[in-house]
Amino acid sequence: MKATFGAGCFWHVEDLFRKTRGVKSTQVGYIGGKLANPTYDEVCTDKTGHAEAVQVEYDPSEISYDELLQVFWNNHDPTSLNRQGPDIGIQYRSAIFFYNDEQKEIAQKSKDDLEKSGKLQKSIATEIVPAPQFYKAEEYHQKYFQKHGLS
Repeated sequence: MKATFGAGCFWHVEDLFRKTRGVKSTQVGYIGGKLANPTYDEVCTDKTGHAEAVQVEYDPSEISYDELLQVFWNNHDPTSLNRQGPDIGIQYRSAIFFYNDEQKEIAQKSKDDLEKSGKLQKSIATEIVPAPQFYKAEEYHQKYFQKHGLS
């Protein structure tokens, strides 16, 4: 099964999911913009509309989509609009890109439950949208933390 999340700079997000039980593979890339085959430099202009994202291949017999969502929610600030930490721009937005109605429903329920929980001081800015074309980022971005001894 496949899941795709945007939660700020994709290096950190990829590393978290790569280390998650049940995740079989990860790749970082760009999704949700208006330019085909964007490059990192183009996405960084904040003009293509893409989000930096991680695409996760997972085994649903080992981890549920809801459990993946918990990794997502717990490892970034979903109340921050187009920003995570020092990274500012639409490419750093919080987003869940769903591939079917079941993922959409689970994601929306998860978001609603978190919103109602009172754990957050502000409203959730995370968008939940259909997954358009995912463009794999340049090879030097793949498993960046692992390649540079940061993992």
